[in-house]
Amino acid sequence: MKTKALNRWLIRAGVTLIFLFLLAPILITVVISFSADNILKFPPTGWSFKWYATLFANRDFKGAFQVSLMVAGGASLLAAAVSIPAAMAIARGKFRGKTAVESFFLAPLLVPAIVVGLGLLLVFSPLGLKGTYQGLILANAGLVIPYVIRTTLLSLTTMDARCEEAAQTLGAPPLTVFRTVTLPLIIPGVLSGVVLAFLLTFDEAVVSLFLVSSRVRTLPIAMFDYVQTRTDPQLAAVSTLLIVLSLVIVVVIERIIGLRRVLT
Repeated sequence: MKTKALNRWLIRAGVTLIFLFLLAPILITVVISFSADNILKFPPTGWSFKWYATLFANRDFKGAFQVSLMVAGGASLLAAAVSIPAAMAIARGKFRGKTAVESFFLAPLLVPAIVVGLGLLLVFSPLGLKGTYQGLILANAGLVIPYVIRTTLLSLTTMDARCEEAAQTLGAPPLTVFRTVTLPLIIPGVLSGVVLAFLLTFDEAVVSLFLVSSRVRTLPIAMFDYVQTRTDPQLAAVSTLLIVLSLVIVVVIERIIGLRRVLT
């Protein structure tokens, strides 16, 4: 009994240390955001909210935040519009090459982001899409479509197919079955994928680095440019607000649809 108790204690201690190791950068960033120092320094020599006040007065960061918000929202909605019919075809369709179609939609997960970014730069530049909202939305939608497809497929494969069969038996046309039966049942998976896509797009930097311009910059790129010339805690304040924003979105969606249940 003593040996088992010791083993449980060691496992819990090990898991706790791993979590602390993973969370340490986040906790340090939050602490530094309240620093009174003029440089990134841990531990701070004093405490202040001045970097948050400076942040809210920073037009570059505010403009970049608006760009990221629009790009993330547009890319998430576009990814959902593509992923729902694609997932339906993969889950319900019976045709040759279905595995190849699924692999095609999941391919962005296998290609390094820097390779994707360079390829998109070569394609988008002649089309005039570099440095535009449209180009950033298209690029990021392509990156997050696999995630929305996976969560939608999970909902499609775990839902009760008898509901669809009952509606078809009663004479409902396919579009009506999808609108009144299938979509309400898979909406938790779709929304989970959209939320995940939004957060990933909002945080994306590698591909966006190839496609932004001086007028259209996302927040991660603005932060990257900022840190090349300055090293004050304003970056920590931005990062802290992004952490809070991500937590709020995840908690709200978890309360509404049960995000954890869908993703697991």
